[in-house]
Order: sequence, then structure tokens, then C-alpha cells
Amino acid sequence: MPTDRTARKARRTGRLVPAGLLALGFVPLLAGAVRLTELTGGAEITAANARFFAAPVPIVAHVVGVTAYTAGGAFQFAARFRRRRRGWHRAAGRVLVGCGLVAALSGLWMTTFSALPPGDEGLLTVFRWVAGTAMLGSLVLGFLAVRRRDIRRHRAWMIRAYAIGLGAGTQALTQAAWLLGGGGPPGPLARALLLALGWVINVVVAELIIRRRGWRVSAA
Repeated sequence: MPTDRTARKARRTGRLVPAGLLALGFVPLLAGAVRLTELTGGAEITAANARFFAAPVPIVAHVVGVTAYTAGGAFQFAARFRRRRRGWHRAAGRVLVGCGLVAALSGLWMTTFSALPPGDEGLLTVFRWVAGTAMLGSLVLGFLAVRRRDIRRHRAWMIRAYAIGLGAGTQALTQAAWLLGGGGPPGPLARALLLALGWVINVVVAELIIRRRGWRVSAA
């Protein structure tokens, strides 16, 4: 039986994990809200946002998908809440998988077909394709695993998918660290590597969690 101290620690962790994930996603979620406000509020068309006004559907789908996936997905990691609300976890999970697929597919579409700003071509495009495809594949594999009632693999793949989807939050930190370190505005190569580093950090953390808690993810 768990001790009172263990129970308190579990409750505290159950609150801190979703809060931490939401905090990490705050900057990209705020940026997405600003972008939607521009598109719906009739903002002035500039060189920086012209491509979004030219094809608004993919960016709107991406922002809505990412926002729902990031915010709702954070609460899927509240273990105590998840155990008490299994029906909610399953229903929300289905919706979030759909939102994650929309986010990944719209991101890949924009990477391929949108007029990219100078410096976003080449290496950064490759990194975005790798991340988007990996997120898409992880969501599909996680969904197929739960259909087979393979809960262990389902949770592992969903952790990976969420880690990749939350990459923009960590990328805000890697770019901020570069600027605070005196690097100045990053050039195309440095920016591509900083963004890639954000995804790599999240994936490494996800794999460490999966390995450390492998016995837990096998539980129903």
C-alpha cells in the first residue's frame, strides 16, 4: 500500500506534469493565437504574413490542431486523473489523435507547398519533413497499438508523438538561449540547427521516460 508521503508526491506530480507541459507550449500557442487574430482581424498584409493570407486554410488548420493537441494532450499525462476518468481519457484521446494528425499533415503541406520565407528552404525543410513524418507515424502506430489493446506500446508511441508535437516550445528555449548567449540573430544554418535541437531534446527526454517507466506503461 502506498504511504501518505508517496500519495502526496503522486498528487503533486499529477498536477505539475500537465502544468509544465502547458507552460512549455505557451509561446507557440500564443504565436498561433496571434496568427489567427491577424487572419481573422484584417491585419495589414506584409512580406512576413502574405503567404498565410494567400492560403489561410492550412495555417488555420495547423494552429487549431496544434492548440487542441498541445493543451488537451497535456492532461493525458495526469496519471491520477487518467485512472479516475478512463472514459474521458479514451474519448479525449480519439479527438486528440485527430487533432495531432491535422497538425502534422497541415505542417507537412505548408512545408511542401507554401512559399517559404528566405532561409527556410534546404536543411530546415528536411528537418521539418523528418519531424512531421515521425509525429504522423507515431500517432498512427499508437492508435493501432491501442486497437490491439497493446497499452504499453500505445503509451510509448503517444509519448513520442506528443514530444515531437511540443517541439515548438523547446525550440523557443533553444533560440532564446542562443540570443542570451550573445549569438545574435541566427542565420539560416544556425536557425535550422536550433530548431532541430528542440526536437532532438524532446525526443531524447521522451525515450528516457519510456525506458524509465516501461513497467508502468504496460498497465491497463
